[in-house]
Amino acid sequence: MSLPCQPKHTESIAVFAADAPLAHRAFREITQKYKTTTPENADVIVALGGDGHMLEVMHQTMALKKPIYGMNLGSVGFLLNNYSPDFLMERMAKASGVRLNPLLMEAETIEGEITRAHAINEVSLWRSSRQAAKIGIEVDGVNRLAELICDGVMLATPAGSTAYNLSAHGPIIPIRAEVLALTPVCPFRPRRWRGALLPHDAKLRFTILEPEKRPVNAAADSKEAAHVVRVDVFEDRSTEICLLFDQGQSLEDRIIREQFLS
Repeated sequence: MSLPCQPKHTESIAVFAADAPLAHRAFREITQKYKTTTPENADVIVALGGDGHMLEVMHQTMALKKPIYGMNLGSVGFLLNNYSPDFLMERMAKASGVRLNPLLMEAETIEGEITRAHAINEVSLWRSSRQAAKIGIEVDGVNRLAELICDGVMLATPAGSTAYNLSAHGPIIPIRAEVLALTPVCPFRPRRWRGALLPHDAKLRFTILEPEKRPVNAAADSKEAAHVVRVDVFEDRSTEICLLFDQGQSLEDRIIREQFLS
């Protein structure tokens, strides 16, 4: 379950800006108006950009265990607050937070190399040739799907359920639901398999069938591994990320609201 979190202090900030003109201008406004420090010494990390930049900042600062307050200077801004340089410290002090646990991917390539990476949104597998992928799926050591023929498959968190998962017709998951979404991409066999909702502590293994003939790549958010033969995924309860949202703009409410949009 995603639990509330609050910053202990909001006296010092570290600012990360996306590589875009609007974000650069906002960076100058914020750093001229407020005292900044290094991420290691900051009370709160401020991200200026869009959702993609916010994900990058979350990955870069995950080990610091600092609250992150994002302000939108991109397109959608699902994970961010509205941009304003005014009353920033007061806004952060009053903000409500949500604590997220990312997924951890361990992918083995055909050469035997191991890639380990966290995923805040999803771990995804997809075919990397003209031929459909063939993937076996185990859940907690039980073979649940001997052969999925598809373009790809993903395991998404509640926070990531409105992203790639939703575009592949996967379910939107409330942030406090203790489940993960297993969602296929263009499944061919089983023909009408729509995926599954799994307990948040489930451990999955994806085994690539015919990896030489039907190569598959894997990614934890943007961290990729090419030509994999095995991908293990589970929720990393030892790692926590605290996201801050202005009052009345919680991530929980945004995800619920997303289910009523046409």
